[in-house]
Amino acid sequence: MLVALSGFMQIINTWNTGFSMGYASNDSAEVTSDNKLLFDIGLSTVFVVGAVLAGFIATAVISKEIEKKTVLTVISKPVSRVALILGKYLGVSGAIMCASITMMVFLLMGIRHGVMSTAGDDLDGPVLLFSGIALVLSIGLAAWCNYFYGWSFSQTALMLMLPLFVVAYLAVLFVSKKWSLQPPMLDWKPQVMTACACLLLAILVLSAVAVAASTRLGQVMTIVACLSVFVAALMSNFFLGRFVFVNQPLGMIENIADQKDGDFIVDQGPLKVRINKPLPTTLKAGTPVYYSPSPNGFPLLSLQEYKPVTGNLDDINTLMGDRASGPAIILMAVEGQVVTMRNVGPAPVLVVRSPERGDYVFTEPTKIRPLPLVAWGVVPNLQFFWLLDAVTQNREVPGSYLGLSAAYAGVQIVVFLCLAVILFQRRDVG
Repeated sequence: MLVALSGFMQIINTWNTGFSMGYASNDSAEVTSDNKLLFDIGLSTVFVVGAVLAGFIATAVISKEIEKKTVLTVISKPVSRVALILGKYLGVSGAIMCASITMMVFLLMGIRHGVMSTAGDDLDGPVLLFSGIALVLSIGLAAWCNYFYGWSFSQTALMLMLPLFVVAYLAVLFVSKKWSLQPPMLDWKPQVMTACACLLLAILVLSAVAVAASTRLGQVMTIVACLSVFVAALMSNFFLGRFVFVNQPLGMIENIADQKDGDFIVDQGPLKVRINKPLPTTLKAGTPVYYSPSPNGFPLLSLQEYKPVTGNLDDINTLMGDRASGPAIILMAVEGQVVTMRNVGPAPVLVVRSPERGDYVFTEPTKIRPLPLVAWGVVPNLQFFWLLDAVTQNREVPGSYLGLSAAYAGVQIVVFLCLAVILFQRRDVG
């Protein structure tokens, strides 16, 4: 029922998200204009439904079996409680993945169809046809199997929807809206796929939370626990993360002048950048400069700390001579919102890369508060899996990020499964 509701919502989203983010444009992003809101609501629908499904399925396979004493038939045999929890999690996560991937395909079909922003927009015939065929086949075959073999209609329909809708989406990629053959990569959206894959990892984490909660709680409280963790994990950056890193940016780099006097890192040439807001009048030449892609100053892209440079900055010996304070990145000049930066010293400061447009500029190293850091690290952070903003703002997500997200999800899953084992070890199931 929840999966069907998700599919219905994706259909409704192609109508109710019009006139929200603007008409179609020449934006190079994979999701543009009104489709941004379609992607936002659609991805959120999958996320919320996945969290609720995790609670329902986990209670069905653990807490209800404990209440009905059927779990005794398993643990009375030489099957450890640890193995039981691991097996239950694999079963829950497998069922959740079947449902979630099916809902993801519904979303991808909706994105391919696009928002009906105006009366002049045409329906996407291939999406409607192939989706309709997959839906009719899955429901028809599920009804047949239910009538003749007594199979569960809902489970059979879901198991059939997964492969049929995946095949339908692959077929849609080969056919344009005008019913002409096209290269499949034309409508393939790798960044959207990366966002969907990261969301699946988040749902796996919530499945582990549901398994841990269901070892002690009933169905209603397990769902409440899942939704509570869901909300807390999405808000952890606001409630905890913003107190971890302490630094105040001067502003964001909105433009970088062409470098004519050598590379900033290797040749230690000056770099002129424009900041997006007025600078303090107290800012002066020789002040140390740090930069980071994040407004909180973490991580800083310069790999060492340094002190202000005093003396005559027009003297090459002052800039490049051997100083006790070591190398530094400093302000050479401040003219309104334009500043000139330079990497000075007998050897350049070790940096990850040169400053780029969109980086934030600081005059102090970032301080880290240990207690908020520990609290922030303990609470799962589902924002790491939420890549909506990166996709809609056309910020490319590297493939390595998916690997890091998978590693983070793996750690969270192991932690919650260990908690589930601890809670279940002392649970009286007799």
